[in-house]
Amino acid sequence: MRPNSASDIVFFDLETTVPNRTGQRFRVLEFGAIVVCPRNLVELESYCTLIRPGDLSVVPVRSGRSDGIIREAVAKAPSFDEVADKIFDILDGRIWAGHNIQRFDCVRIREAFGEINRPAPEPVGIIDSLGVLTQKFGKRAGNMKMATLADYFGLGQQKHRSLEDVRLNLEVLKHCATVLLLESSLPPSLLNAQWHNSPSVTTRSRTLLQSNPDTLNNKPSPTRGKSNNKEETSRKSPPSTSSAHHQRAMPYARQSLGKMTDGVRNILRYAKSRPLNDFFKHSRSVIR
Repeated sequence: MRPNSASDIVFFDLETTVPNRTGQRFRVLEFGAIVVCPRNLVELESYCTLIRPGDLSVVPVRSGRSDGIIREAVAKAPSFDEVADKIFDILDGRIWAGHNIQRFDCVRIREAFGEINRPAPEPVGIIDSLGVLTQKFGKRAGNMKMATLADYFGLGQQKHRSLEDVRLNLEVLKHCATVLLLESSLPPSLLNAQWHNSPSVTTRSRTLLQSNPDTLNNKPSPTRGKSNNKEETSRKSPPSTSSAHHQRAMPYARQSLGKMTDGVRNILRYAKSRPLNDFFKHSRSVIR
């Protein structure tokens, strides 16, 4: 095995259980990683393993996902203690990268090493593609989940398996970088015109309409605040309230205020009558 280099980037992803009661913790079920050279993105090594938690009862017998991890799959897998050396070697002293890893994966890795009373690996830097893409690409890419980004670029469905999701993350970044490079060569006037007229531009109001058509009729959603399938609730979704800047809306041009639709006015009335303070704050620019 080649020695770690501080310039190497290791993209990694975890699959975990979903806590369903107070006090229950996330348990790592799968670890997948790919080490790449940052100069040419050549894959240097990869590693993936299922992991058996101490309590198998926390793993579902059946999965709501077609490729979901089930109890039978991890029953004969190694424990985290048995693969800790390899995970440590592939992570320690490298740049860590992944989608929403600062909020989720990094925390789970440190928890897992803490449970076996071993020091956790340490990165020399962290690249969180959620933050990078939100800043550079987020106005057009909806809720910034990996599945949404993959759909935007026509890359297929997210598998929710560690190594496959790592490869998907890399492909999303390559596509975003290509688009941004091409756009950097466009005249500003042309770029702005295409941006404001693009049907792919997603504002907070449009996102709400797409996710809940009943909003226009002031009908409360029957599933508000609930999830039909706990396993489908993403552990790695962008934060919805504490990081509202990830979902900043595209401001309306002043000359277009007179052409606002009745649907937008209905959304604002609905927002005022419901405890959607964040939504209303982001919508104030529409009514000024």
